[in-house]
Amino acid sequence: MYLSGIDPQTFHVTLARFNRARTAIAIPCDDWEACESASLKMRLLEGRFLEEMRSAISSLIDGLPTHPDQFVSWFESLIEWGPGQHHPLFDWLADHASANEMKWFLTQEAAGEAGFEDLLAYTQVKLPAQAKLECARNYWDEMGRGKAKAMHGPLLESMVHGLKLSPSIESTEWESLALANTMLGLATSRRYTYHSLGALGVIELTAPWRAAKVSLAMQRLNFPRKARRYFDLHATLDIAHSRAWIREIVRPLDNMNPECAQFIAEGALMRLHCGQLCYEKYSQHMMLGLPTIPGKKSVVAESVYA
Repeated sequence: MYLSGIDPQTFHVTLARFNRARTAIAIPCDDWEACESASLKMRLLEGRFLEEMRSAISSLIDGLPTHPDQFVSWFESLIEWGPGQHHPLFDWLADHASANEMKWFLTQEAAGEAGFEDLLAYTQVKLPAQAKLECARNYWDEMGRGKAKAMHGPLLESMVHGLKLSPSIESTEWESLALANTMLGLATSRRYTYHSLGALGVIELTAPWRAAKVSLAMQRLNFPRKARRYFDLHATLDIAHSRAWIREIVRPLDNMNPECAQFIAEGALMRLHCGQLCYEKYSQHMMLGLPTIPGKKSVVAESVYA
């Protein structure tokens, strides 16, 4: 294993810092060659991590159908059986979490947010017209349809400020950092374009249920309505986004090239596995003693870091 023996917290903190630096706006510098050399080393480590994640979820795509109708049905079924789905953490949050526990959870989630609009922008480069147009429509929604106050990113930032949260790389569980690192790695590497489309699509498919539970928890705790707007929005809008993503991206791409179905599926499962790791770590951190869902044991941490 390429990453065998590497402490996951150290690895993902380092990769998260690298990702923050390489996606930041910058200016020319005299030591750019040294910077590029250091960047290559980190990208190689990132690639090894992503390849081991691909290997870790490979058993879940045995017998994967490639016919468009059957593949779409398989993809849609992830909402029922995919890793981390219906995790008991979210019912517990909705019904039992204290204000402090909820704020800790929201801090972890905010720190692990990679920026859906930026991931879309990276991924859509050189896509076929139909898929590119759907990415553009989705991006326009993420950007608040041109209204700054409705942009999804600032809505999340508004929640962070309104609840006085302090997300930081150093104080974030590695599982949450791994989720963001995985999403950015898939979106910024052209060899993983289909993987990124699968990962982004499965977010749209599965997010509404989780977002609704989080919103219920925030309502129960009397958090300000403005603070929960981000989750209220995703509890409803992503349902339509998911349908359009499957209709305009997943099915047409599979029609054009049935071989891409494997990579779309891998990306979706990689994203779901990252989510499952987060939910289990959050449960452990809050000492909930919640059982993992039968048949849903995560293989990523065991395979990559064992």
